[in-house]
Amino acid sequence: MFTDIPWTELSEKRHDKPVTLIDVRSPGEFSNATIPGSVNIPLFDDAERAEVGTIYTQVGTDAAKERGLELVSAKLPAFIKQFSAIPGDKVVFCWRGGMRSKTTATVLSLMGIYSQRLAGGYRAYRRWVTEQLETLAFSPTPIVLQGSTGSGKTQILMRLKQEGRPVIDLEGMAGHRGSIFGGIGLRPNNQKTFDSLLLDALLEYRDEQFVLFEAESKRIGKIVVPDVLYSSRSRGYQITLELPVEVRAAQILRDYEPWKHEQDCIDAFSRIRERIHTPVAAEIDGCLRTGRYAPAVELLLAHYYDPLYAHSSASALEPGVRNLTVQAVSADDAYLKTKLAIESIADHSSGN
Repeated sequence: MFTDIPWTELSEKRHDKPVTLIDVRSPGEFSNATIPGSVNIPLFDDAERAEVGTIYTQVGTDAAKERGLELVSAKLPAFIKQFSAIPGDKVVFCWRGGMRSKTTATVLSLMGIYSQRLAGGYRAYRRWVTEQLETLAFSPTPIVLQGSTGSGKTQILMRLKQEGRPVIDLEGMAGHRGSIFGGIGLRPNNQKTFDSLLLDALLEYRDEQFVLFEAESKRIGKIVVPDVLYSSRSRGYQITLELPVEVRAAQILRDYEPWKHEQDCIDAFSRIRERIHTPVAAEIDGCLRTGRYAPAVELLLAHYYDPLYAHSSASALEPGVRNLTVQAVSADDAYLKTKLAIESIADHSSGN
């Protein structure tokens, strides 16, 4: 038979040996939010789950169980084969550690495949995430990368992460770049997924001396950044990037590839058009509609994003935060000078 395992025990177990987490909820539930790193082997697809749920509500528990058994029986060989292909320790879970995960673990046991069931299911895991984000003591000193739109902050952070630096990619976790155009070409995550990814990073880096992340507002798209990280900025360092407008415009074009998302760009611009001087707004709109993206971006920077950044950055630096300004002529130059700034901060912090 299978055994239940609470999330607190499972999270420690995963540090010692590989464990495959298997979400047996429907694909729609899995897509909405799951435990990071999980694989989805659904007991019911979305339509089947809806059907069983309707029977449960309108007829009763026994009828729902009977229909569920009919649905599962038809797909049992393929279902078992998927589990058999997964090596090592396996932990199955559903929404609340109920019938779906119990049925799965029981059937697997009968077939000689040992698994454990996550006690309380995804709901218990989500509760743990929420509690951790509210109570976690996160001590690394923040180094926050700041700069006007198009400064290449994300690219610099990703290069630093590849070198083994402790980097928290907030925009990557949100699936959103933060601006009115920020969701173009991306698949935004919801708050549950963002919280899980952020907590994983916080736990991974909690013993580091420093942690690097990009300056963001409290909200990234529809995501709210928890205070455990957002409020930590007041006790850290800030590196401010300054690059020529043409370099930033070229970076934006590489990031967004607007020629692939013409209508999305036009729709996004329509939401800020009234905030820009009418003749300039008309010129930007004309550029977007005729594929002249470079001048459109430069006009947006000059007449919207740069003034907005100047206003917000003037009040964003909290008392006590130490700022280093990096003036660069290219993306590579900015990256190299940012590395030097980080080394300077480390030297200063260690008293060298």
